[in-house]
Amino acid sequence: MVDREDFGSWLDGPRSRTAAGEWRGQRLGMPQHGPGSLGSFGRRLVGVIVDWAIATVIAAGLFRAPLPFSAQATNGGESFTVLGVFAVMNLLLVATLGFTIGHRMVGLQVRSLSGSGRVLPLQAFARTVLLCLFIPAVIWDKDGRGLHDKAANTVIVRAR
Repeated sequence: MVDREDFGSWLDGPRSRTAAGEWRGQRLGMPQHGPGSLGSFGRRLVGVIVDWAIATVIAAGLFRAPLPFSAQATNGGESFTVLGVFAVMNLLLVATLGFTIGHRMVGLQVRSLSGSGRVLPLQAFARTVLLCLFIPAVIWDKDGRGLHDKAANTVIVRAR
């Protein structure tokens, strides 16, 4: 019989079903600490904020999108310009280098769980599309992986 404990509660958080002695990423073969361990939420959040700030500056410079908190009137379409720049940046950098500028600054790397660990272009594409939809990125499993990483079969790990 399936009960509430099988699904957990949104109040419990992603680690509510982790048994004593287990750590995030153990079932994925990741170490508990250090390089190769799963990246923390805080590092990932700072990384995406840095990437969004860079995308905003690029969109302002190339496409004349207004900067946040500027007095310039907007029609709402400029947000999609920034999102497009963010998506292209994310797709190109993750597919070629395995990290974005924000990831690199906070010591994170995107790795594939299949094969050599290198992110394939199709994985980077799927991950980027779902990341830009936002909702899949804020729904996590008990390892702290977002749905965008689960769907692309990738994981964000500490590089240092």
